[in-house]
Amino acid sequence: QVQLVESGGGLVQAGDSLRLSCAASGRTLSSHTMAWFRQAPGNEREFVAAARWDGYRTNYADYVKGRFTISRDNAKNTVYLQMDSLKPEDTAVYYCAAEQWGNGEKGNDDYTNWGQGTQVAVSS
Repeated sequence: QVQLVESGGGLVQAGDSLRLSCAASGRTLSSHTMAWFRQAPGNEREFVAAARWDGYRTNYADYVKGRFTISRDNAKNTVYLQMDSLKPEDTAVYYCAAEQWGNGEKGNDDYTNWGQGTQVAVSS
């Protein structure tokens, strides 16, 4: 089991940038595929991005491709989500997820470990 704690959320204006962090403890991240999901009010939790454990695959949802970048620092046991050109529709609670030896899939059920989330609000 790995424990995940997200940070870095906040209130920004459209066009601004934010960087979210997800710090892991309990187990090393080097064997875990890491992902970000988000959930807006009234919506289901949806996939944002994933970085496979071996560093050979990243996966992005179409609605963030070209604007968001997922990265990981295994030495710090931390994964990041750099969010640029933010839009009001990016407003959501953002969740970090981890799956040992995962393949970077997009489904909620593909991940076993979840953080508590961090709120991102983008004003127009």
